[in-house]
Amino acid sequence: MKLYVGNLPFSVQEEDLKELFSEYGSVTSVQLIIDRETGRSKGFGFVELSDDDEAANAIEELNGKDFSGRAVIVNEARPREPRDNNRSFGNGNRGRR
Repeated sequence: MKLYVGNLPFSVQEEDLKELFSEYGSVTSVQLIIDRETGRSKGFGFVELSDDDEAANAIEELNGKDFSGRAVIVNEARPREPRDNNRSFGNGNRGRR
């Protein structure tokens, strides 16, 4: 099960998340979301545990708990919504007359 982990301190590294969640089960992947422009963490990421029961236990135990001075948010990750890469600029004229 893939978990969303939010309200993370910007100083947290992927290894920190792996260590935290490994107490609750077998971590199969960790992805910390990084801002492309600054190279800093955006304060959230995803952790995947191999067993759904272990993931549910991690949610129960960690959601709202203090982690490096912040109350983290942990819940089941939702599927990513499709992005609209065909952005419209009003009526499509973009300044033409």
